[in-house]
Amino acid sequence: MKIEIATPSGPALAEIDRPRDAARALLVLTHGAGGGVASADIDAVRGAALKSDIAVVRLTQPYRVAGRTSPAAPAKQDEAWLAAVATLRRRRALAALPLVVGGRSNGARVACRTAVASDAVAVVALAFPLHPPGRPELTRIAELDGAGVPVLVVQGGRDPFGMPPPGPNREIVVIPGADHSLKRELGRVADVVTGFVTSVAGRANVGE
Repeated sequence: MKIEIATPSGPALAEIDRPRDAARALLVLTHGAGGGVASADIDAVRGAALKSDIAVVRLTQPYRVAGRTSPAAPAKQDEAWLAAVATLRRRRALAALPLVVGGRSNGARVACRTAVASDAVAVVALAFPLHPPGRPELTRIAELDGAGVPVLVVQGGRDPFGMPPPGPNREIVVIPGADHSLKRELGRVADVVTGFVTSVAGRANVGE
């Protein structure tokens, strides 16, 4: 099911998929800076998650809905993302589920920056862009460090955007030979993400 969601930056587009049986968690994923939610890694995660009774929302941010390829400023992206997630959480079928947010590349940055504000229990970061290629001094490690919830990073071993280090509450899974597109070993990418979401959702449900 596709729905438009109003945000302060214009409409976002949510593609909602629910598993056949009762969902145990909600995973909301978004795209990279100039890409879409149909990327190979997001698609693989979606398929595996649904088989594991995880509801999945693939969210296209307003600037992409409007046809632009350059993201808005971080504060604008975060504001729109939080508005969209809040709208999704008001849907009866999704409201009570443990929420895991994430995305690939720029989308992973948005999810990390807003995890606490969105009341997420964890973040999935696919191909987190630690720094621009060739510019390791321009690190974005503070976004990972500041997520405030458990973070799973799935990173290609040949990603020119760098390799995030392990840290407190942060797990790094390296896909050997993969670059920033994460198109190799898609089955492993999907299984790692699904296992992580199932685990954190289970802990969240126990804590209720």
